[in-house]
Amino acid sequence: MLKLAFHLGKAGSIRLAALPREAAMALGGAVADQPSSPRRLWIANAVILPLTWMIWFALQHWVLVMSPSVNAWVVRPAPGLIAKGDLVSFDLVHPLAGPVPVRVTKRVMCVGGEDLRQIALPIDARHRNARSAYLCDGRLVGVSRAFGRNGQALAPYRWGDHPIPPGQVYLGSDHDDGFDSRYYGLVAIERLTRMERVLWMFITTI
Repeated sequence: MLKLAFHLGKAGSIRLAALPREAAMALGGAVADQPSSPRRLWIANAVILPLTWMIWFALQHWVLVMSPSVNAWVVRPAPGLIAKGDLVSFDLVHPLAGPVPVRVTKRVMCVGGEDLRQIALPIDARHRNARSAYLCDGRLVGVSRAFGRNGQALAPYRWGDHPIPPGQVYLGSDHDDGFDSRYYGLVAIERLTRMERVLWMFITTI
């Protein structure tokens, strides 16, 4: 085992020592007996510079979705008025989200003027905590969970049965485990940024 580790370490050190020379050659520089090559340098720049610009552009304009709450890997701001069904991003402030605001992406499920109804579900031996179902104009848009993925207790948002005020929306998730308006309530539209998918994923629920 020690002999194998020695040989592996030796091979790795030789490879690491050769990297600077190979990098210089790839960029067209002169190395020992190898003359400089402007052609290699131009080719390297033609590949590296556009790639660098694309990465910079993506970091400036695209947002990586860090949870499976919505059916998207990457989103970007999109023009237009926010409407039902749109993806939106905003800064979430909530004790369960941590001490600082967290940028999250959700889906608009119910809008101002529509009737949002909360139905309390019975507490059973399995859930042992209050749960609620939420209906928008009679259509189910979410059922709260008793506990989060890390075992923390989740209290359902208390709403009752009445229309959503203008300028407010109910936000939901494409996944049952999402943390959304089922727990933190309605969100003002002025806090939201309309988004569109750049890269999406397929979400399956169990």
